[in-house]
Amino acid sequence: MGFNVAIDGPAGAGKSTIAKLVAKEKGYIYVDTGAMYRAIALYLIRKGVGTEDNEGFEKYCSEANVSIEYDNGTQIVLLNGENVNGLIRTQEVGNMASASSTNGKVRAQLLELQRKLARENDVVMDGRDIGTNILPNAECKIYLTASSRVRAERRYLEFKEKGTDCDLDTIEKEIIERDERDMNREIAPLKQAEDAVFLDTSDMTIEEVKDKIIEIIDNCQSK
Repeated sequence: MGFNVAIDGPAGAGKSTIAKLVAKEKGYIYVDTGAMYRAIALYLIRKGVGTEDNEGFEKYCSEANVSIEYDNGTQIVLLNGENVNGLIRTQEVGNMASASSTNGKVRAQLLELQRKLARENDVVMDGRDIGTNILPNAECKIYLTASSRVRAERRYLEFKEKGTDCDLDTIEKEIIERDERDMNREIAPLKQAEDAVFLDTSDMTIEEVKDKIIEIIDNCQSK
């Protein structure tokens, strides 16, 4: 049995960045569940499915075979055998992932792969419902968040570094709308697990957040 670390939180909270750093330092496997949903979302976009098209989600999601491989410690997300790491971090894909992840058939398709990885390995897994739904028995749970403005500023800088034209106020508006959607969806909504440690990173550096989470994990392991 592996030791499981579940990191949940809203969009733009820095979950993936922090989870990767923590997993590397602890020697655990990092499982980016968001990337898996984004891979399915990319497939749905390619099929011309809209964000409101539940029938389209169910019709095409089973055609999307999503798997994870590791190359020199780096996670590679494969969509029907294609490495899609460089294609799944756009705003369009993120919005589709948020919409399609509310669909029960889409979620069921990825659930067992995620749990299998956790059963067999020491993992750090991040997402919206890891501690409440995917890994409810995880030994260590953390709810990572920040103000909507801080999260928007982080996304804004990411887009600017990639040369993508964007507007800070628009990004914050989309983040707030996504929070509302994620927290109120019928299936596995975003919420803090009762036994999760709450961590607001609005005024913390990446290094400070990483060190704090490792401290939390070490405390969990010593119990």
